[in-house]
Amino acid sequence: MQEELGLTYLCISHDLVVGEYLSDRVLVMYLGRIVEEAHAYDLYRSPRHPYTRTLLSAIPRLDPGRKVAGERIVLPGESESGAGSGKGCPCEPHCPDPRKDGECKRRVQSLGLKARGHRVACGKVPERFSGKS
Repeated sequence: MQEELGLTYLCISHDLVVGEYLSDRVLVMYLGRIVEEAHAYDLYRSPRHPYTRTLLSAIPRLDPGRKVAGERIVLPGESESGAGSGKGCPCEPHCPDPRKDGECKRRVQSLGLKARGHRVACGKVPERFSGKS
């Protein structure tokens, strides 16, 4: 119906599997901020933001015997600890690899183009990245 009638729809979900199969583009939010935006195929196969990687690592696998590319990621701390501070990246207290220069604590990263159609709000992700994480 979407293709036939040229419709656009917005699907908001906490179910990542739904997002993968219903969406052309996916935006990942953390504490009210978009931290990553990409074509669904690219985001699910090559997530760049640490929070996106964490979310995707929590998706249950249908075949528990199958080897999976990565292990379950658990971020330290409470998710609310970055809320309301107004300074720095809200993910910084939980980030497994924050910038050593303290930039993540000082300012929120803007959503920047990192590859064709893939935008990430993270100062650790190099501009114009290539390959898998």
